[in-house]
Formats: sequence, structure tokens, C-alpha cells
Amino acid sequence: MHCCAYLFHLAPQCSQSKMAAGENNSRPPCLSFSSPGPLGNVQPSNSAHSAAATNGGLGGPTGGAQSGARRTNPQPGPGAVEGAGAAVGASPNAQNCNPQAAAQSAAVAATAAGGMATSAMNMTPTSNASAAAAGLAAHSALSSAPAAAAAVLVYREPVYNWQATKSTVKERFAFLFNNEVLSDVHFLVGKGMGVQRIPAHRFVLAVGSAVFDAMFNGGMATTSTEIELPDVEPAAFLALLKFLYSDDVQIGPETVMTTLYTAKKYAVPALEAHCVEFLKKNLRADNAFMLLTQARLFDEPQLASLCLENIDKNTGDALAAEGFTDIDLDTLVAVLERDTLGVREVRLFAAAVRWAESEAQRQQLQPTAENKRRVLGRALTLIRFPLMTIEEFAAGPAQSSILTDREVVSLFLHFTVNPKPRVEFIDRPRCCLRGKECSITRFGQVESRWGYSGTSDRIRFSVNRRIFVVGFGLYGSIHGPTDYQVNIQIIHTDSNTVLGQNDRVQLCDGLPSTFRVMFKEPVEILPNVNYTACATLKGPDSHYGTKGMRKVTHESAASGVKTCFTFCYAAGNNNGTSVEDGQIPEVIFYT
Repeated sequence: MHCCAYLFHLAPQCSQSKMAAGENNSRPPCLSFSSPGPLGNVQPSNSAHSAAATNGGLGGPTGGAQSGARRTNPQPGPGAVEGAGAAVGASPNAQNCNPQAAAQSAAVAATAAGGMATSAMNMTPTSNASAAAAGLAAHSALSSAPAAAAAVLVYREPVYNWQATKSTVKERFAFLFNNEVLSDVHFLVGKGMGVQRIPAHRFVLAVGSAVFDAMFNGGMATTSTEIELPDVEPAAFLALLKFLYSDDVQIGPETVMTTLYTAKKYAVPALEAHCVEFLKKNLRADNAFMLLTQARLFDEPQLASLCLENIDKNTGDALAAEGFTDIDLDTLVAVLERDTLGVREVRLFAAAVRWAESEAQRQQLQPTAENKRRVLGRALTLIRFPLMTIEEFAAGPAQSSILTDREVVSLFLHFTVNPKPRVEFIDRPRCCLRGKECSITRFGQVESRWGYSGTSDRIRFSVNRRIFVVGFGLYGSIHGPTDYQVNIQIIHTDSNTVLGQNDRVQLCDGLPSTFRVMFKEPVEILPNVNYTACATLKGPDSHYGTKGMRKVTHESAASGVKTCFTFCYAAGNNNGTSVEDGQIPEVIFYT
């Protein structure tokens, strides 16, 4: 009993920690056992562990255990050997806590086990079963591991009493991250030569993830101690475990997308949010398309919206980035559908052709014009060819062979004849401006019968702050729904330079309300500079405005900012519009 007391004096906290944790005696908390291999260190045959386990206590301090067994059973069976081995199995706990005292601890443990086994055997009948019972009694008293496992140890940093060095729950759980100590499951993460075997703890994982909870505790819970995850990257899985064990976030440019995928797979929304926030902070024009594809794939609408806004603001740079040609067709369509891209349509067409060449290669097709049209599919119809100038169209799309002959002829007719024939492509202008659209009306009353003879209606104006004009509101027919051939322009008055224009056929509903005609691109208007608004209509008599105002102010409901327009008569070739009455009743703009 003195030997037993000495043993427990050596390692009191190992036993106490096991009792407090309610751990099964077959798995000591301070060690990890496994089969011999890369993760286990088999002790040499001449080590203290091996000697104690194989000699069964012959000679040295363990002689008492063997002699006691002989007195009780002259022919000890396997049970007696197991009992002695079980007692020795306790010694690695003390040794791992203090490796430098390995031999001494093994000897003391064997001596104590021998004493306990002798006592137990003296109280029971002499038989193999009695010897086994004696061995189990010693095993229970020492809370030791099976003898067969005692010779296979995983050597890490000394872990005896590690709990005492961690002052918080977070520190204790962080210590267990990627640690064999107390681990009860392993994950084989990755595939091929890149597979990593990662230890983990079912309880920690189940607390942090509903998916892991179902995996280990659900109705179809797995009982396997090794789980293969071939679709997950090891670095991403370690980042997930790091977060579950310690709340620490370890993501970088190379791992953020795989970590986001892993966080979504295992339903850890807090880590998802960290990944998305990281992507937002690192969003640039040169990676906007790549991140947009991933955001759509992972169903992250907020991130997708930010990517689209960045593309709107930096459309040219985003289209020139290498990642643009790697996007999928659905993402390309989603971008081309937008009315807010800030780039000329001819550049959009050139970018779409580049994408089609890459997509043809991905589909192992020759990059012929026919195959480019085939892979573009619906995306081709979203290029707004009518917004190009005739020179841009003739130099690019018309010679690309991607459009059919009928489409080329139809578009050339659209550019050159009046009234313009309808085309299969969208002719609605894109507006690269964000915010709320604004408009002002300069007339207080609507009257009937304003005629047209091919001369422009004009009005000069200036503003007190920088704005972007995107279109005009015009009066329509007094004879019911009618098509008008309309041309609108904004001219810099002093230089007589045309800053923006559009020429199109527009249907009006025949009501006194206005119909809209938009510019191909927003026209920048600088403060205190004179501009001339022009509208040339060909069609039946229309409504017109009266009781015009020289000054009209628009006040933003959100910011309270006031935009003041000043109108005056435009002399020269004018169809009669003035400050007091006439056409061009509305100006549509963004601030």
C-alpha cells in the first residue's frame, strides 16, 4: 500500500482530471494510442515500457507481483499476465507527464500493480478467472490502459496537467485544436497525395455546427472514428476547426473561397460572415467578376450586389481583367442585362467576343465566328448595337461575322434611314449613374396643337450644380397613339459642340402627359455653363406647354440639396419654343 500511495502522490491530478471528466478507463486523457505508423511512436524493445510489459515483472521491483501470482496459482494463465500488463499500462501516464523519470515511474507502477494484484488474488479462488479479476481490480484502481496499447505512444509536448496552464475555457479548447489529446475522431481531408489526417473532438464539433451534431448524434449518426472528406481542402477545414475551437479567424486571399465553401457546407454562418466581409474589403475591379461568380455560386446576394456595383463604377477595368474570360454564361448574362454599366457598347461587344473565344476553348471548339455565336447564346442579344455610332458598328460588329447578314442590314438601316425600322436588339440607353432619378417640369399648363415642319424646338438652360442629364420628356399627339420620329440633342452653346444625342422612333399614348426620350449616354452638365436642349419631331400635331417658368428648383427629399435650372430663349433656327410656351417640358437627370 505504501507503493500505491507513492504512485498516486506522483500523479494525483491525472487521476482527478479523469474522474472529473467521467472518462472511460480504457482511454487515458494524457495520451493518445494508435497503431504503429507515422502518427504513433513504437517504443524500442529495450525501453522501460517494453521491459515492464514483456518481462511481466521478472526481476527488479516487479518481482513481488510475479511471486505473488506464483503463490496463488503455480501455473498462471493469460489472466495473470493481463493483470500485470494492465498495471504497467498506468505508468505511461506518469512518464508522459515527466519523460525524464520514465524508468522509475514504470517500476513504481509495476510494484504497485503487483501489490494490488496479490491482495485481490488472495481474496478469490485460485483460477485463471481469478487472476483476470485481480488484473481488472488493479486496472480499475490505477485507471490504466490495456497492456497491448502500452507499448504504442504518440509523443507530443508534455501534456500532464496541461489544464492548469490554461486559465480560460477558450484557452483550454484552443489547446485541443488539431491535437490528439482526448481526440475521438479523425478526418481524412483532401484527396490524392494531399490528404491530411486531422484529429478532432466530437463534442466540440457538435456544439459549433448543426451538421456535425447530426453526423455524430442524429438518427443516422456515424460510428466511424475516421471520416473521409475528399471535397474539402485541408487548409479550409483547419480554418473551420480553428474557428470552432477558439473563435479565431484564419483566412487569406488563397483560402477565403474554400473556407467559405466549407463554412457553408457545415452550417457555420458566423465564419461565413467573416469570409464575406474579407471579400468585401478586398473587392477590386480586377477581381470583381471572379468574386461575382463565386457569390452567385454560394448564394451570397449581398456580396453579388457589391460586385455588380463595382463593375458598374469600373466597367472598363473589370472587363479588361484576366478573370473576366473565366466567368460562366449566366454571370455574363446577368451583367449585360444591367442598365447601369459605364462603358460604350462597342467595348462590351469586344469583351463578349473575348469571352466567347475562351468559352469555345473550354468546350473544345474551334474559335470560329459560328462557334462564338453559339457559345454566346442569349448574351449576344443583350449587346445594345443600336446605341453604337454607325462608325463603331461598321468597324467592329458588322465585320465580325458573328451577326447574320440580315441583322447587319437591319442595323445599318436603323442607323441611316427615317423612320427607323425596328430591330431585334435593345435600344434602351444604359445609364451608369446610381441614386434616384430626378426631373423638373417647366410649364404650368398643357394646351393643344403644336405643329412640326422639320425644324428643331430649342431652349437654353444652365444649372447651379453639376448634374447628368439622361433624357427629355416631350409632348405627344393630340390625335391618339402615334409614332414620332424623334431626335434629341444637348449642345454646348458657346462652342456649338454636340455633347449627347439620340435618334429613334417613339410611340406616344396620345394623352396630355409626356413621353420619354433618353440619350444614349448621360450628358454631364457643369454649373453656370450655357447649354441648348434640342428636340426635332416628325409626326402629327401635339400638345404643348404654357405658363412657363424661367427658374425651376428641384430639392432632394433625402439630402435637401437644391438644383436650380435657369431657362432662356434660344435664338436662331427654332420651331417656336420659348420660356413661356412650346416643347421640351421636362428634363430628366441625376445629381
